[in-house]
Amino acid sequence: MSFDALIIGTGQAGPSLAARLSGAGMKVAVVERHKFGGTCVNDGCTPTKAMVASAYAAHVARRARDYGVLVEGEPRVDMKRVKARKDEIVRNSSEGVEKWMEGLKGAKVYRGHARFTGKNSVRVGSDQLTADKIFLNVGGRPLIPKMPGLDSVSYLTNVTMMDLDFIPEHLVVIGGSYVGLEFAQVMRRFGSRVTVVEMGPRVVGREDEDVSLEIQRFLADEGIALRLHAQCISARKEPGGLSVGLDCKEGAPREHGTHLLLAVGRVPNTDDLGLDLAGITTDKRGYIEVDEGLRTSNPHVWALGDCNGKGAFTHTAYNDYEIVAGNLLSNAGRKHTDRIPAYALYTDPPLGRVGLSEKEIKEKGIKALVGKRPMSRVARAVEKGETNGFLKIHVEQGSQRILGAALLGTGADESVHSLLDAVYSRMPYSEFQRHVRIHPTVSELLPTVLEGLSPLD
Repeated sequence: MSFDALIIGTGQAGPSLAARLSGAGMKVAVVERHKFGGTCVNDGCTPTKAMVASAYAAHVARRARDYGVLVEGEPRVDMKRVKARKDEIVRNSSEGVEKWMEGLKGAKVYRGHARFTGKNSVRVGSDQLTADKIFLNVGGRPLIPKMPGLDSVSYLTNVTMMDLDFIPEHLVVIGGSYVGLEFAQVMRRFGSRVTVVEMGPRVVGREDEDVSLEIQRFLADEGIALRLHAQCISARKEPGGLSVGLDCKEGAPREHGTHLLLAVGRVPNTDDLGLDLAGITTDKRGYIEVDEGLRTSNPHVWALGDCNGKGAFTHTAYNDYEIVAGNLLSNAGRKHTDRIPAYALYTDPPLGRVGLSEKEIKEKGIKALVGKRPMSRVARAVEKGETNGFLKIHVEQGSQRILGAALLGTGADESVHSLLDAVYSRMPYSEFQRHVRIHPTVSELLPTVLEGLSPLD
């Protein structure tokens, strides 16, 4: 079968691109080997944030007396009901994407694993498909590290964590970054004993030190144990569970637990696509190499989403779709390099990040100022009884443009967008301060943070 466009994978970029191209009159084929919706819908954002919401409800219930609400006895978590709620949300989302694709005019859906057979040809089962334009949106999967003893124990990943309908007695999480910390806090709030093992000197090591230390503080306050500087990590089966061997500066040489979660990164799903037959090059980590418009070394093929290594977020994958569609249909000249980094860590409280970090500012040799305000001095946080964290904004000294921010606190994942628009427009902070915001919100304090700027050390 011959098509104008062939889209492999139905993560965040693929379905929207299929709809846009079919709407433009193209004959489109969509290939999905497993679940429609990709990682975000099935194993990532959608199910994890549903679980975060359940964990937050449990946390607030335990603190009810702080708000003058009397609840009899200790709140109990019914993990089967938590899972059922999460599963229903996921099922509705995934089935919605599938029905959307099946109902597209001028599009045909193929189910199965796609492999290249040539520059512009792909085989899916017994079907040979050709297209002048091919788009890869194949996503990624959890990285399984080469760890001594790992083959002797059972372990969980962010995918198999979705199958749990019980609360682990003691969950050991290897990896103190975004996935690991979100699951650690969720399971602790559900009632598990939790230990996080991190090879680095602090959790979320890509963030500024004050951000990492504040996250460590409030996680520890909730009873999560942190084992930092962990080297030579190994696993061993034990009666009733397992143990993880550590070479830490502090603490016991082994951490015993009942369950193990591996949260040490992800790898792209590019190793079984026959990319060599299509002349598509990858880097040493397996990510497909692309130009600024996301075209690969094969001019017939584009790579979008996690498999190109240019974002690894749902929002950057969707932006990849917008870039490719805009360039193909409107000659828009859009580039992925025009993006400003922005993301969130969904611990409670969340971290909202935009633009340059302190480390990046110093590495670039930019003379900068910084403003910072604790959440204990934000009315909205005080009223909610959620005062962990702080607001921090960086400004270039000469131009006064806002360089970036780290907002760690209640509502930070939403309030950061006010600064995102300012960073994109290269707005001087004095202009930003003139915009009136609603009270009482977290966002209203962002101009106030900029009143106390001081030189960045």
